Amino acid sequence: MRHLLDFQGWTRGEVENLLDTAKVMREVLERPVKKVPALQGFTVATVFFEPSTRTRISFELAARRMSADVVSFTAATSSLQKGESYKDTLLTLEAMGVDAYILRADSAGVPHQATRWVKGAVVNAGDGRRAHPTQALLDAYTLLEALGGLEGKKIAIVGDILHSRVARSNAELLSLLGAEVWCAGPPSLLPQALPGARLTPRLDEALEEADAVMVLRLQKERMEAGLVQLEDYIAHYQVTEARLGRAKPHAPLLHPGPMNRDVELEGHLADSPRSLVQRQVQNGVAVRMAVLYHVLVGREG
Repeated sequence: MRHLLDFQGWTRGEVENLLDTAKVMREVLERPVKKVPALQGFTVATVFFEPSTRTRISFELAARRMSADVVSFTAATSSLQKGESYKDTLLTLEAMGVDAYILRADSAGVPHQATRWVKGAVVNAGDGRRAHPTQALLDAYTLLEALGGLEGKKIAIVGDILHSRVARSNAELLSLLGAEVWCAGPPSLLPQALPGARLTPRLDEALEEADAVMVLRLQKERMEAGLVQLEDYIAHYQVTEARLGRAKPHAPLLHPGPMNRDVELEGHLADSPRSLVQRQVQNGVAVRMAVLYHVLVGREG
């Protein structure tokens, strides 16, 4: 595994191997001393051309937990503001000896382009609306913990599917692991097709007997004006306790964040016993430790 850009070409066995490594990393994080020397001598750069909280911090923690040196790049305080290109920014970091680039961009395809510009490993931390593979990996890991397995499980993803790289990567990955993925949202927020998932504008159909439910926010920053009215969305697609009753009893509730409480879901559900939102955040560090280990140490082998 030289890079992690998406799951095209991955086998189920390769994904399961990576998730097994994440289990080992989770054990490391539960020790009194949460650090191992696995990446000592390596330099990891978090290069975020787009804002982030959970993904960026968890990657930086993951690298530091394995003793890597970490360089943190922020677009707002960089030479991008003076007109420097993404390519020249990355070439500058390459000249400084960076071994792995955790790359987020507002445009699809930038991480793929980056693999042609730099010699180091590239990990896609979200590119436009196209892919967010490490979010899907941590979601899969969290679901496996909760459900014991994904084969034949019905996973409902509800919200702004059209603009969601999380929905795309989860549909790709969860179906590879044997799950039946249903995506529901207003017709204006559904793509024409989504590989690995069934699409429906009927929320009840997606939630019916679901083994787990993932809720997504409305991505207003990517939307054209008039695609959806907030009041209509809340009235027909907000995940409420009553609507969640169509899912299986105690079906876990996930949300990749950031969350808009009382918009895409009733706020109290995020704090309920069935919510795995904070567990997703915790698992994100272990999963990203596993990814960095595989692209750096695995590649060295």
